[in-house]
Amino acid sequence: MRRLLYNVVCVVAVLCAATLMSCSANDERMEILKVYNWGDYIDEDLITEFEEWYEEQTGESVEVIYQTFDINEVMLAKIENGEADFDVVCPSEYIIERMMRNDMLLPILTPEFEAEIDAAGINYFDCVSPYIKEQFSLLEAPAGCDPNDYSVGYMWGTTGILYNEAYVTAEEASSWDLMFDQRLRDKIFVKDAFRDVYSPMLIYAKTLEARAAGLIGEDENIGIETIRELMYDSSDESIALVESYLKRMKDLVAGWEADFGKEMMTQEKAWINLMWSGDAVWAIEEAAEVGVSLGYTVPVEGSVVWFDGWVIPKYARNLRAARYFIDYMCMPENAIRNMDATGYVSVVATQEVFDALEDLCYGDVEVCDLSYLFVDSDGMPIEGSDSVLVDPVLYPDRSVIDRCGVMHDSGDRTDKMLEMWSRVKGDNLSTGMLVGIILFFSLLFVWGIWRKVDAYRRRQNLKKRRRHHADRKRA
Repeated sequence: MRRLLYNVVCVVAVLCAATLMSCSANDERMEILKVYNWGDYIDEDLITEFEEWYEEQTGESVEVIYQTFDINEVMLAKIENGEADFDVVCPSEYIIERMMRNDMLLPILTPEFEAEIDAAGINYFDCVSPYIKEQFSLLEAPAGCDPNDYSVGYMWGTTGILYNEAYVTAEEASSWDLMFDQRLRDKIFVKDAFRDVYSPMLIYAKTLEARAAGLIGEDENIGIETIRELMYDSSDESIALVESYLKRMKDLVAGWEADFGKEMMTQEKAWINLMWSGDAVWAIEEAAEVGVSLGYTVPVEGSVVWFDGWVIPKYARNLRAARYFIDYMCMPENAIRNMDATGYVSVVATQEVFDALEDLCYGDVEVCDLSYLFVDSDGMPIEGSDSVLVDPVLYPDRSVIDRCGVMHDSGDRTDKMLEMWSRVKGDNLSTGMLVGIILFFSLLFVWGIWRKVDAYRRRQNLKKRRRHHADRKRA
């Protein structure tokens, strides 16, 4: 009997201890913050440092689970289907627009959160350039909603032409005419992103029409207001017009690329590439190391200025840490580090970032007017920002920005645009391209591993070149 009683007491003691341990573990359980971002798009040391900073500010522990994506639509599909409960995501402008329209986002800078970080002296949201906020305000949102309440900019850039200076002059690259130059047959690569191709081609086509009608001169464009209107245009007539131009172009195109166009340019297998400015910076640097000289320009007819920004999806679970994370990424010193690590341009445009431009811009430099971007707390351009010696690929001059529009979501017209894009590419598959596609998918897994290694190597090389450039300036 005593033995039975002893066993019962032991069991009860063990259960009580387990219960107490469980309660203690729950009380001390670390918060989780799930971040979903583009690949190779952050200084990864900042992730760990954010965890430490968050605990210092709030007294709470957080663990960041950081995942990456390569395509906007893949990211969006996971969230739309309710399969992912990411707390912070970094989509492009047209996806932000779609997410707002479909009631998929939560506000970021709420009055309560703003009061909290104001009291702590850590409100960095105002470090984002007013120009960027103005562009975000152009995004379509439900009535009564301000896009800047639901999205905060991260990186930005332009879409233009990367060209080999040994075969193409800067003057030739100054117009989209170059994409139709017969001597470049099989030396042209185009980004496999229908929006980034559709919009510039529509601008180009409408510019040619205006010139033919005598409405503008041969070296003029149709103006920023008209360009902005065209960013909404996905009518049947405009889709057909763009398709006619792209079908003329496709006979010259060697391939439609998602990421390998940079390597094709550095290896001189391609002479021009319709490309994003951030990728162009990487290609120009890599090509220079092997003696290949590349240039980048935004054609005079006009093009696209693109933005990626932070949002909080409606399925997010850790709203407080998500808001702190976005605030942390807006800190000027962190913006500088992210630019240094990725080669892209931050939307943060404070005096600290302005003072760091000399170290961030290490390629060929020109005097550019950046007074549209760098504005002080009084709303006035930072002194000297109207004539800054910078890399114009990274920081485009005001004259370039004045001919670039922001892309918009096409809503239920998206399928029509995708059908057009499929028709354009569909009958352009030579035997060589088919073999290339098969080979590409066969090596996809290996490429994924190589990309991680290569991204690390690029970051190290980028830091080494910048240190060398800074040392050379000091010498």
